[in-house]
Amino acid sequence: MVGSGEVQGMPDTLTADVGIEVTAPDVTAAMNQAGQRQRAVIDALNARGIDSKDISTTSVTLQPQYGENSALTGYRADNSIRVTMREIDAAPATLAIVVNAGGNAARINGVSYSIADDSALVSDARARAFTDAENRARQYAELAGLSLGTVISISEASGGGPTPRPIPMERGAPMAAADVPLSPGEQTVSFSVTAVWELN
Repeated sequence: MVGSGEVQGMPDTLTADVGIEVTAPDVTAAMNQAGQRQRAVIDALNARGIDSKDISTTSVTLQPQYGENSALTGYRADNSIRVTMREIDAAPATLAIVVNAGGNAARINGVSYSIADDSALVSDARARAFTDAENRARQYAELAGLSLGTVISISEASGGGPTPRPIPMERGAPMAAADVPLSPGEQTVSFSVTAVWELN
């Protein structure tokens, strides 16, 4: 018999994918300007109290740009980082700092919420899933005029932990950005169990 269980919890971590996009006439200028802007963003995050271990580079790209008749017009450099914010109440102001440090080159590609330690929620969901399977099995046994015996086997499948809540953000935010309004809502942790009983 298959049982399922779900529990809800409040997220305590926000992850933001932010980047810098610069277009310049030559390769060196594009890379240098993107690097300078990215360094300004990282320095601002560090000054904000974001630990370096919570900032990771996710991509660095450099692409030629073409205009009419396939004429080369310049180069576009993109640097992206992922920032983990463990004080989500401060996240709106932190995102504004990212935009202000990056200027018109700043890009916020999206944010998502999660629960750093979901072990208690997983345990609760697992217990609910087993209880659900047991109740279903007992009902079917009674309908068949039998009763549940001992458990023969149990297998489980996690629902993947908290379901991420991505929040798309607009690109190219202006300088002197105000705090970004954010709402974390709740996260759902799901679990499923397959249990086999003997019937008496």
